Amino acid sequence: MPSPAVIIPGSPTSSEATLTDGDRAFEKCYSKELDTLSLDTTVDIDLEAQTPQRKPKLFASTRYAILTLYRRLFTLVFCANLALFVVIMTTDQTLLALVNATAANLLACGLARQPLVVNAIFLIVCSIPRSAPLPLRRIAAKVYHYGGVHSGCGVASLVWYVGFVGVMSHQYWSPSAANASIITSAAPVALAYIILVLLLAIIIVSHPAIRMKFHDYFELIHRFSGWLVVALFVALLLVISQQASQAQNQSLGRFLIELPAFWFLMITVAAIIQPWLFLRKVAVRAEPLSTHATRLHFDHAITTFGKGIQLAKHPLRDWHGFATFPDPAPKIVDGKPTFSCLISKAGDWTTATIQQPPTHLWKRGVLIYGFAYAMRVFKRVIVVTTGSGIGPCLSFLGDDNRPALRVLWQTRAPQKTYGEGVLHMVHQMDPTPIILDTNKCGRIDMVPIILKQVKDFKAEAVCVISNPMLTGRIVYELESRGTPAFGPIFDS
Repeated sequence: MPSPAVIIPGSPTSSEATLTDGDRAFEKCYSKELDTLSLDTTVDIDLEAQTPQRKPKLFASTRYAILTLYRRLFTLVFCANLALFVVIMTTDQTLLALVNATAANLLACGLARQPLVVNAIFLIVCSIPRSAPLPLRRIAAKVYHYGGVHSGCGVASLVWYVGFVGVMSHQYWSPSAANASIITSAAPVALAYIILVLLLAIIIVSHPAIRMKFHDYFELIHRFSGWLVVALFVALLLVISQQASQAQNQSLGRFLIELPAFWFLMITVAAIIQPWLFLRKVAVRAEPLSTHATRLHFDHAITTFGKGIQLAKHPLRDWHGFATFPDPAPKIVDGKPTFSCLISKAGDWTTATIQQPPTHLWKRGVLIYGFAYAMRVFKRVIVVTTGSGIGPCLSFLGDDNRPALRVLWQTRAPQKTYGEGVLHMVHQMDPTPIILDTNKCGRIDMVPIILKQVKDFKAEAVCVISNPMLTGRIVYELESRGTPAFGPIFDS
């Protein structure tokens, strides 16, 4: 395996240079395992002094911390719906208009998370050539913020539905000659309120604070309540359509065919069912790396650059997404190339998977493009990661046309924790990666190193994959100083 180049900003690169006391101090940052791989670079630990510190841009906290693209998309979608909602409620409070708008938002909300649609979004947006102007490519690389459309439409659907329930209740409890024939029984009203409670539950548990603290409960409530909402909404639509068609002396079938909400809901149902048609239990070969990490090998599909897989031990319980990467070419099972994903301790599910390696796991849908795929629009990228974040980074190996990469990886005992195989793949991404062992030097502020590497490597972007807090901090510090940086968000 090639030697890991311990490259520190501002250091000379002569292998014959004499190490100073400071150099030896920094050398201690590297694990003993890496000592067997020649340390061929002189280092200097005074990173802050070597790197020019640019001041944050004016209004940087507003632009890069508050008004993120995700929030701007959410705001745009929600405000557009709100404006139309006000118009409808002040002019024509018809049940069918409110039903159509609610169903349209439910459809958009569902499609924004549908695997085939997500893959299409990534393929279309990231097909922009690398010869395109860099500012345009940097905008395209933000495609992973599409979740703002999902959440915006989700909240907007609640607003429309509240208006629908209000109008329906008024027509039922205060009938008049104009509406008495439309709502003739308590059944649709009761059903409407049940759906309203479920919608409120879905949106409450989707709040980032609740979602991150109670992720398993969020997933169960979000999935099963979502299914139930769609099913009950279809039933409610049928009841209302039957009463409305009778009032208009029209057949139910013809009325439904001409009703947009019916088609919106049918497409929504199809979008929900499609991934589960590909539900299957697949064989998996676990390769224990350490007490902290394991590598799972699969052979049921072929992965490509930037794709991830959804895995579960029970098809109706907690599902977990992992980035995939191809195994080395010699690993062929029954004539098919295999692929892997890296699992490290991050909760009960991953801990149990490491301690009791599975032989089979459930998967659903198709492999889906994730955040890393957006980096293909650039020519040269700095990849910054910590710990098991190296797993998603390895998905860059799924494409020979990947951008030129410089890897900066800060982790604990890399060789002992992740093994020779992972280190070899890191060197496939970057022959001279920067690998920092936190067992030796603790956690180092990587921003000065990144800034220097951006300049030396002539990088067009920085890709940061770490825990949510560190990812957000590094991305903000870089973007606020004019360095384009990208990192997965909680809803990407």
